[in-house]
Amino acid sequence: MKVLVGLAFLITVLSSCSPGPITFASNKTIAHRGAWKTADLPQNSIASLKRAIELKAAGSEFDVRMTKDGELVINHDPLYAEDTIELTTYAELSKHTLKNGEKLPTLKDYLKAGSRNNNQTCLVVEVKPSLVDKNQGVWAATKTVALIKEMKLQARVVYISFDYEILKEIRHLDAFAVTQYLTGDKTPAELKVDGVSGADYHVSVYRKNPEWITQLKDNGMILNAWTVNTAEDMDWLLSQGFDFITTDQPELLFERLKQLMTKRPVK
Repeated sequence: MKVLVGLAFLITVLSSCSPGPITFASNKTIAHRGAWKTADLPQNSIASLKRAIELKAAGSEFDVRMTKDGELVINHDPLYAEDTIELTTYAELSKHTLKNGEKLPTLKDYLKAGSRNNNQTCLVVEVKPSLVDKNQGVWAATKTVALIKEMKLQARVVYISFDYEILKEIRHLDAFAVTQYLTGDKTPAELKVDGVSGADYHVSVYRKNPEWITQLKDNGMILNAWTVNTAEDMDWLLSQGFDFITTDQPELLFERLKQLMTKRPVK
């Protein structure tokens, strides 16, 4: 049976696991750390997630780290309010709020917000590698998968990581998990052998290795690129037939898609 292409279809296939029917938007737009830039919201905040959902983006990406006491929290950098997240308890970290007054989000609260009034925006979960111990990153991934299963949200999420071992562990824990690798040092053939669903590489990696685009397509794998913030790069990726584009500028990508559609001849 031919491998089916496209994240939206892959997730729809799994929709029986989710709380209610869901069909993900087909606009290719993954809001990087939520839709924060235009609205001047904190990155990785619940507000930026809700904004991405309001925009009906195909996905909203966010970063997961684990605190000293095992709480999964949403933050890109290893430091929060000058404290190392992995070496600090959640109670200590949560004394400091985001610039909009939000408490540092836990993964559980973030998932709750992302599954509420949302039938089109995928939750793109980036599990960050540990700075303290490589095994800590794998343990964070294990806890992340367990929570997502507990909340019955498997069909609403996609996992991404720069740590290849984290992705392999996620696939071990959930054979149906959709995964994408970020670092850019694995060929499509290597990804396929290890059961990784696709590549989410920096746009520069694809420009240097354009044959990988064809190879990913031929293997029925997902094509995604990060972090794409210029019209030139967006237009190039769209011309190459990418499934998804991860961007800090989702509104700009919507405009590029609109222009592309108006240029297409009517059949």
